[in-house]
Amino acid sequence: MLRETVARVAKQPGRTRALNFFLVNRRFYLVDLPGYGYARVSQQLRAQWGRELRHYLLNQGSLCGVMCLMDIRLGPTPLDLELQEFLRSSGRARLVVLTKADKVGRGARAAMQLAVQRQLGLPTPPPTVSVHTGEGRRELLARVNEVLEESTERQRRE
Repeated sequence: MLRETVARVAKQPGRTRALNFFLVNRRFYLVDLPGYGYARVSQQLRAQWGRELRHYLLNQGSLCGVMCLMDIRLGPTPLDLELQEFLRSSGRARLVVLTKADKVGRGARAAMQLAVQRQLGLPTPPPTVSVHTGEGRRELLARVNEVLEESTERQRRE
């Protein structure tokens, strides 16, 4: 079973400027990519990050999948939609996670989960999580384990 890994979180989004690798359970790496949609950087640097991100996602052979974090209050942004379409066309496994679940009521949360599921063509509603309350943590860890197991099974077949 996947255990939790602790990482520092900035107070403002878009602070990640490089790839940050976290070894989890001595089993796999979780790679934190720049949140270029939120970073306060030049358009030129943002475009460069986009090209580098696409290159990484297409050419990293050991990549099991991509976890995309989205603020539940906002839903998918235009950059999120672009990334999701890219991931779908590249065949990469994708796990969409709605963050800040504690900021909306249960009814709004369920409605957003269904809306995002339909909008992104996901097989199941995306999990919701809150770092403040811990809500959704177990479900998220279970979903990550599913992606890892599917990747391991795919590698065995190849």
